[in-house]
Amino acid sequence: MRAPFQVLAIPYRVYCGISAYCVFHRADLDQWQFIAGGGEDNETPLESAKRETFEESGIKSNRWIKLKSLAYLPATVISEKHRQYWKKDTYVIPEYSFGFECKNDIKLSDEHTECLWLSYDEAIKKLTWDSNKTALYELHCILKESKYPMKEESGESR
Repeated sequence: MRAPFQVLAIPYRVYCGISAYCVFHRADLDQWQFIAGGGEDNETPLESAKRETFEESGIKSNRWIKLKSLAYLPATVISEKHRQYWKKDTYVIPEYSFGFECKNDIKLSDEHTECLWLSYDEAIKKLTWDSNKTALYELHCILKESKYPMKEESGESR
């Protein structure tokens, strides 16, 4: 059963001190976003993010970063079929955000038509949803301060 929360998972790579983020083009809408989906049954948000990531990209990562970025979405963005068992006063659901290190090639599911590895500046311009942009900003700040010494990005795609 669909749990009343959403997850967002941001694939990232740091190579020679330069970060890149993978954005996905939805198959059903002309929108760019990160990996997103809902919890199932008693999954925690992190468990849900890991499952959704594997389903949508074929990736299993060992390095996950829980972000503080939290958005709320109208419950009606989830089909009635999936929210019929929720409490009737569920008007919004939280969207929990995570970053994960992606070292392998992505294998797209049917949910997406393509994916692109982009610099921070390119990705922020490409994304559709504000919650994705906010989570990307936080992850980018974390990576700049982490053990990876990041260089100024040239704006080139990877």
